[in-house]
Amino acid sequence: MAIARLILEEVFAISPLDIYMGKDIQLSENDREKLENIIARLHKYEPIQYVLGYSYFCGRRFRVSPNVLIPRPETEELVGTILRRHSVPPHRVLDIGTGSGCIPITLATHWPDSHIESWDISEDALALARQNNADMQTHVVFKRNDILSLGQNHDDLKQSFDLIVSNPPYVKQCEQLEMEHHVLDWEPALALFVPDDDPLLFYRTMVNHAADGLLAPGGWIYFEINREYGHEVAGLLENSGFLHTEVLQDLSGNDRIVCGQLPDINT
Repeated sequence: MAIARLILEEVFAISPLDIYMGKDIQLSENDREKLENIIARLHKYEPIQYVLGYSYFCGRRFRVSPNVLIPRPETEELVGTILRRHSVPPHRVLDIGTGSGCIPITLATHWPDSHIESWDISEDALALARQNNADMQTHVVFKRNDILSLGQNHDDLKQSFDLIVSNPPYVKQCEQLEMEHHVLDWEPALALFVPDDDPLLFYRTMVNHAADGLLAPGGWIYFEINREYGHEVAGLLENSGFLHTEVLQDLSGNDRIVCGQLPDINT
């Protein structure tokens, strides 16, 4: 019922009042064909967000496609946590694994004077993120980078950021059996899965780069995580000398965010 109402409202501009009042609704032949196409796509388990071409995140409408993950409420919590904890905007921010660009673009709407940069391995994802950037009239800088293959001599690793945030792939391959068709069959595997034998692959790589200079002294790093590995990710930070590490729960009570601060050499 919720999806039906969403389609009527968003696609055919039929108001909830018209629906509740039982107003006689006549669709044109073109609209009927459009509705039949939507129903056919939904029967194939295509997510309604991909059917519509957009999804809402932190109150803003972002373009989405099967080239990017659909933004999740847990990621909204990640962004909300960062904004609450950093009332003074960081000068330089890096988002790793941008997808639709929902994280850096939302931060940019709150921190218009910050330099915000965002990396992804997928050119298709970056193209869509740049469209969202233009739609929102924000000024995020998007670059194609694969964090797993960047050597220490790579130019982008020679700069420092005051805050790093990432929602990397964290679903283990073995968890596919528990996933619903609308996720497994449609959302990009590249953005979802990590090897069963190395579930901390992305976190370990980012922590190492952050500790080696990608994060400025005194800077903060924030991760969205697989709920099974909160303390393990926090341990990666602690073992690299980070302070004030925390494992934060989402609204469902699951471990979902890990953060820590690199020591400030001036204190």
